[in-house]
Amino acid sequence: MAVHSSMSVTCYERTMMKTEQLVTFRLQDQLAIVSLNRPDRHNSLVPGLLSQLLRVFEDPQCQDAEAVVLRAEGRSFSTGGDLAGFRDHRDKIGAYAQELVGQLNRVILAIYTHPAPVVCAVQGQVTGGSLGLLLAADHVIMHRGVTVTPWYSVVGFSPDGGWTAMLPGIIGRQRAMDWLASNAEKNAEDCLQLGLAHDVVGDGCDRVALDWAKQVAAKKQGSIRRTRQLLNANIEELRRRLDAERASFVKQVQTRQALDGIDNFLRRQQHA
Repeated sequence: MAVHSSMSVTCYERTMMKTEQLVTFRLQDQLAIVSLNRPDRHNSLVPGLLSQLLRVFEDPQCQDAEAVVLRAEGRSFSTGGDLAGFRDHRDKIGAYAQELVGQLNRVILAIYTHPAPVVCAVQGQVTGGSLGLLLAADHVIMHRGVTVTPWYSVVGFSPDGGWTAMLPGIIGRQRAMDWLASNAEKNAEDCLQLGLAHDVVGDGCDRVALDWAKQVAAKKQGSIRRTRQLLNANIEELRRRLDAERASFVKQVQTRQALDGIDNFLRRQQHA
């Protein structure tokens, strides 16, 4: 589905055209279509992508939308923090991690507190902290080929992206612990059973997400927005728990175990 057809170009997008567009933003009727646009790196997270994503969600036109579709270009929705970024900032990895996870937390909170409902259209891989984008949303549509994997216990990182701050509230503490410790790969049907996905489709993931957004946009928006505020009233507790994840991540990423884990993982990728 070409979600960009017949959509207006926003002021935000005209500004972004002057720089590398790692996130695109279109308006279709009263819907905001937000796309991760780093397909050559599986939309892995770097500070530039997260800062652009935050700016999109804080843009007045996005704030005024009646629903938001968050999607991604390429084969994967997002594969978490780009390990090449950690390798390239090895000498100041603590500061880099503080910035990266801090920006991810701000994006998660921006999605969670957005005035309008947010639906994610998810394809390919979701790994690491990118799960937080799904956890913060209201509705998740997954392609049948989706896989979700934490990878923290393999690389030697501490969990971020809501894996401890949000996931246990959906699937339970013991299941969350088992998933993180085992590094199990969950498929789309698994995610549907766990409550992480609301629908699994073979094709047309973007179309199904857009249809859901249209249906929500047709409702009484005052009621929808107040309902979302009530359901997400635990914002300060969530902020505190995300901050705890960041502090733990920054401490762990500077250990020899994590530094060696980055090198080993990237070396295996090169020989894959």
